[in-house]
Amino acid sequence: MNSIIFSHFKPMSYKKGQTLITAGMKVDCEYFVLDGCLKTFFTNEDLKMYILQFAMATWWASDYGALYGGEKATVNLDCITDAQVLCLSSADREKLCKEIYQIEYFFRWRSNKGYVAQQKRLLSFMNNDTKGRYEELMRMYPQLYNIVPKQLIAAYLGVSRETLSRLH
Repeated sequence: MNSIIFSHFKPMSYKKGQTLITAGMKVDCEYFVLDGCLKTFFTNEDLKMYILQFAMATWWASDYGALYGGEKATVNLDCITDAQVLCLSSADREKLCKEIYQIEYFFRWRSNKGYVAQQKRLLSFMNNDTKGRYEELMRMYPQLYNIVPKQLIAAYLGVSRETLSRLH
């Protein structure tokens, strides 16, 4: 069964800084990270970057509003490090879900897990100061500190690099 499942994925390699999704483009696939680290981010009119997600090995990333809604991408996805990913197109995901009911269950479970993680992040922003958000992030994902540049961690936390430096 594994060979049937993986036959629907396309292995791809990207270099540090390379873009997978650019705001405004059509999105027809999602990415499963095998190795490396990606970031999903939004840049506003003042060119301030807001990071929505870091995606490390075994994590998924895409612009899900664009992928599921058929809209143009509103966020960007690029590589913080060199990365190896598996690309799964919308058509192949739907085909897998129809053929293997356990896959449909997996994608539903994964979506629910992602929703819970986003809800926790939002609640952290509402309830914690910068130091509390930083400590929570490092407690949950200590490996980020060695992989992700500090200015990107600051953008994820919604603070300046200088503010982040004062927390150490």
